[in-house]
Amino acid sequence: MNKAELADAIAADLDTTRKAALEAIDAVLDNIVHAVIKGDKVSLVGFGTFEKVKRAARNGRNPQTGAVVKIAATSVPKFKAGAEFKGLVSGKKK
Repeated sequence: MNKAELADAIAADLDTTRKAALEAIDAVLDNIVHAVIKGDKVSLVGFGTFEKVKRAARNGRNPQTGAVVKIAATSVPKFKAGAEFKGLVSGKKK
């Protein structure tokens, strides 16, 4: 399912327009992204948690030359699925 298909499904569920559904999706995603960029943890109970985690510097290897290269430390987004979401996906919850 892509963003357009999600918007169509939401519009049908809420009896609203596709445009309104797209605006709602964009607003939710924009707020999650900005909160994670600031370092805040975004928890959606039953769905999961978005957070910013630091990845330490490390050595890597260039696959073409075999040379060792330094990979700088960086921050990356992380998503951890909630228990209810995991249960539904695994088929253990209905």
